[in-house]
Amino acid sequence: MKGQILVIDDEKNITFVIQAILERAGYETLVYNDSSEALRAIDSEDVNVVITDLYMPGPGGMEILEHCAKNHPQLPVVIITAYGTVESAVSALKRGAFDFITKPFEQTDLLSVVQKALATYHQRQKEPIFLDRDLSRDTSLEATSGAAKGTASHQDSPTISISSIVGSSAQMQEIFKVIGKIAASPSTVLIWGESGTGKELVAFEIHRNSSRADKPFIKINCAAIPSTLIESELFGYEKGAFTGAVGSKPGRFELAHDGTLFLDEVAEMPLEMQVKLLRVLQEQEFERVGGVSTIKVDVRIVAATNKDLEAEARAGRFREDLFYRLNVVPIHIPPLRERKQDIELLVRYFLRQFNSKLKKEITAISPQALEALIAYHWPGNIRQLENALERMVLMSDGAVITAHELPEEIAALLPPSGAADSGDDSDQSPTTFKEKVKKQTQTLERGLIEKALEETSGNVTRAASILGLSRKGLQLKIKELGLKRPLD
Repeated sequence: MKGQILVIDDEKNITFVIQAILERAGYETLVYNDSSEALRAIDSEDVNVVITDLYMPGPGGMEILEHCAKNHPQLPVVIITAYGTVESAVSALKRGAFDFITKPFEQTDLLSVVQKALATYHQRQKEPIFLDRDLSRDTSLEATSGAAKGTASHQDSPTISISSIVGSSAQMQEIFKVIGKIAASPSTVLIWGESGTGKELVAFEIHRNSSRADKPFIKINCAAIPSTLIESELFGYEKGAFTGAVGSKPGRFELAHDGTLFLDEVAEMPLEMQVKLLRVLQEQEFERVGGVSTIKVDVRIVAATNKDLEAEARAGRFREDLFYRLNVVPIHIPPLRERKQDIELLVRYFLRQFNSKLKKEITAISPQALEALIAYHWPGNIRQLENALERMVLMSDGAVITAHELPEEIAALLPPSGAADSGDDSDQSPTTFKEKVKKQTQTLERGLIEKALEETSGNVTRAASILGLSRKGLQLKIKELGLKRPLD
């Protein structure tokens, strides 16, 4: 299956139509006519995209959006609205909705929005979640080698408040200083760094510390949008501009007026669009696709890329003039392997998060396990660290994370004596026996789950029924065993 889409509308005929369109296209759907039930499902099910009506009995689309923004920030929310309430949908976009579709809608429009939303969801899955500075001071989780170091204070910098990014390393402290210096200016910023280093969070902190903080922060992932659609996404379109344009729609530049527009993965923008973007950056004006009126905007641009944009320009894959226009203030976010001083703080944070999520009571991490985590090179950066720690918490049977729970590629960094670390030096033999039993059990579980998924063509709900598990229980087992998830 391509992905799981949760649809909410109190009109059963609307949900029936959407469900039919999506399932014919290969998506799995969860459909709710009761928005209160849908909210509970968002928290308990493995959902990739939410499509919700704007006005419904009970929690409405805005409440659904706020709930997702607070509890599931990586989940794209698409708003359904009647033609006469487009202004409300635009308001939802400014508050974080991914996109909106108007009733009546074309099948191609619905599928296009879902495709882009799903691509954005998977892109967000690669992005890290940084811990808040106040959370980093929590001492409820310790490394058994001693208390984790606290983060550096920013109280000596009254012009800036960093609330979503933590780092005690010199590299991150330097980034905080740069944000403090440039946030209040209207200058264009180019953030570059490997995937998973937190470029979007840095962009948001620049916006949050600027005079535009109470204005829209609009995001667009240039890599997730087909080249034929990116112009209309950026600049909007007028009714009748192309087949399927049944009404007018504002673009991201228009929505970001007086605020900040974040151009993620800007290196993936087609060359022909780069020319139009350059003109808008120079003149702060544009026309909608199919329109004749010039629209003036005041937008601060923050762009991000995981590529060396200067090298891309030299190779002819990116316009050199656009590179210089974007590169007014460059910010490089170092990979996790270059700021290992931050790893212990992140480990403590993620352990606490997974204690709550997985109903565990992990109180510490052994010195050997922490040493291996710090020594590892983390090609996937913070997202990889988060996934590794979730797996370790799942596999742990005690209150202390030990080297036995480390993924193989990380445990390989330990000397033989360290690899046998159990957190208890009194008797190693029972742990060795337990590991053998665990390995055999996992092999059996893996075979049964793979067979059930094969028999149901990857349908998790039906496979869970065959195995006598809840859907959530099967999802946790799939993650625990490192199986390829059917919806990915």
